[in-house]
Amino acid sequence: MPNIKSSERSIKTDAERRAKNFAVRSSIRTATRKVTEAVGAGNNADAKALLTKASSTIDKAAGKGVLHKNAAARKKSRLARKINALG
Repeated sequence: MPNIKSSERSIKTDAERRAKNFAVRSSIRTATRKVTEAVGAGNNADAKALLTKASSTIDKAAGKGVLHKNAAARKKSRLARKINALG
């Protein structure tokens, strides 16, 4: 535990930030997993609907600074490629 008061405060805010970022990353993983499961099942229409939700979740995370914008674009692109491969 630090001795400096500002360092004590920063530890607390870092923990809060870490918890929020973890929740956002978890929602991204859940959304992408749902899309990949729909693609694996061959459910094209369902996968496209889930892709829009996943893209929205990824964009929100990039807006909050949890993900870099290029990382967000890469994730969305990879999901779209999986759906396009279905036909």
